[in-house]
Amino acid sequence: MIYSPHDFQRYAIDYILEHPIAAVFLDMGLGKTSITLTALEQLLFDRFEAHRVLIIAPLRVARDTWPDELKKWDHLRQIQMSVVVGSAEERMAALKQEADLYVINRENVKWLIEESGQRFDFDTVVIDELSSFKSYQAKRFRALMKVRPRVRRVIALTGTPSSNGLMDLWAEFRLLDMGQRLGRYIGDYRTRYFTPDKRNGMQVFSYRPLPGADKAIYDRIGDITISMRSTDHLKMPPLMFNTVRVSMTPAEQDVYDQLRQDMVVTLGDREIDAVNAAALTGKLLQMANGAVYDDDDVATHIHDHKLEALEDLVEAANGKPVLVAYWFKHDLDRIRMHFTVREIKSSRDIADWNAGKIPVAVIHPASAGHGLNLQAGGCTLVWFGLTWSLELYQQTNARLWRQGQTNTVVIHHIITGGTIDESVLQALRQKEKVQNSLINAVKAQLEVKG
Repeated sequence: MIYSPHDFQRYAIDYILEHPIAAVFLDMGLGKTSITLTALEQLLFDRFEAHRVLIIAPLRVARDTWPDELKKWDHLRQIQMSVVVGSAEERMAALKQEADLYVINRENVKWLIEESGQRFDFDTVVIDELSSFKSYQAKRFRALMKVRPRVRRVIALTGTPSSNGLMDLWAEFRLLDMGQRLGRYIGDYRTRYFTPDKRNGMQVFSYRPLPGADKAIYDRIGDITISMRSTDHLKMPPLMFNTVRVSMTPAEQDVYDQLRQDMVVTLGDREIDAVNAAALTGKLLQMANGAVYDDDDVATHIHDHKLEALEDLVEAANGKPVLVAYWFKHDLDRIRMHFTVREIKSSRDIADWNAGKIPVAVIHPASAGHGLNLQAGGCTLVWFGLTWSLELYQQTNARLWRQGQTNTVVIHHIITGGTIDESVLQALRQKEKVQNSLINAVKAQLEVKG
């Protein structure tokens, strides 16, 4: 296929070519993979500024999206790609192949650098989903930092750079510029731009930005960062959000409130207890969904109100396919007891969904948030249980709300009133405001020709 980039895609390609360190915040559906491959093709064969390229991506994206995109376009035919996934033996064989691009899933970055025994001689690194490196304590971050001085060019891609707030940006840009813009140490970054928020004595649980910190941070990173929104450059389908509220009975609410207040509750012959605030949050979310795990990972039933709401939504779809996002395994188990569903996991599942062969499909945001094009199969997404992660939330929504979707996309949230569900939905909306401010601050200034 002949590649005819839009003006905004050409702008992004040129930006990558002219910036050895490029943070490219592209909204979902703008073609970040084809943009990056086109830039790499020029760096490899026209400018000779890249020789051996490592692409780090989520597993499904590494295994399927990058190879498929390479095969799709005529101008990329001379590029040789090796996909470094699978067993240790398969990964080693892939590393030893002669290629221009080596694509590896992010879980194996530490293996590649510290355990494979192969010399790290990549002069260019592409990080597909920069937000995967937002934790400076993660093994993948520490491993990549060890070899970062050897890398001459870094291309970082994401649509969700600060899904949990401005604190995410330090590790991401520490990896990009080795601390030139936001500092070499997280402590200095916190001191300069934040003040303690929630704390217990000397123990600080969270930080809030100082007045003007957001603008100061955006100014610091602006010279190596561009952002583009799909709504600015693509004809996106209409998007509607709907909140479906359900209520527990007084007896069920009493059980929920007892756990929330005492961090322990007895259900029949089983005791449900939360050892700390994080565990309590998880158990309250489970209860809101309709069941809760005990210490033996046995799920105890609480209510079916969300299942009843889901049944109403499926019926209202009147035969049109419905995609359901779940979070806990017992959510999936209980959904399967009430509906004939199929989980979207394999390439076959994706093809059947897009062919309209799956009336009700289920998807887990953590395993399928990135890289799946599901817009051909339906336009209705139901959040049975929410996640705190704005990144996973937005990416999952973008499986249906993207270029190529021909219908209005409706996102339903099933929320149990009087529970932590309401706080999660509010937190997602607040995080989105912070991220939108960042993206707007570094938005690419270009005119798209009509």
